[in-house]
Amino acid sequence: MTRSKPQSFHALFRPLSAKGTRASSSSEDSLQAIWNVVARIPRGQVSSYGDVARAAGLPGRARLAGKALRLMPEDMNLPWHRVMGAGGRIVFPKGTRHFREQSKLLRSEGVAVKDGRVDKTALVNLEEF
Repeated sequence: MTRSKPQSFHALFRPLSAKGTRASSSSEDSLQAIWNVVARIPRGQVSSYGDVARAAGLPGRARLAGKALRLMPEDMNLPWHRVMGAGGRIVFPKGTRHFREQSKLLRSEGVAVKDGRVDKTALVNLEEF
């Protein structure tokens, strides 16, 4: 009995489309759409994950917007700090490095941050783009 070459974990458990190929192009298109929206958020303004997803043509996919920002290549230099939780809330736990970094970046753009929230006047309507 001959043994076949073992496959990697990722090769065994990757998502498949109906044709048996990787279903990555659709996922990559969604990520790219989200990145394009984030890139258009003006300096000194913010948007929510849900609004970003909706503007990217992915209504109800706020978590995907968060995932897209986690997966973005570092050399993309997107203004990730301009994306907030619902109502202008920083989603990172207070006191964490990410919370402090997001607060600092927003303040450097003139956005007031108080108790982990930004003023509602800083929220941009992405449907105008």
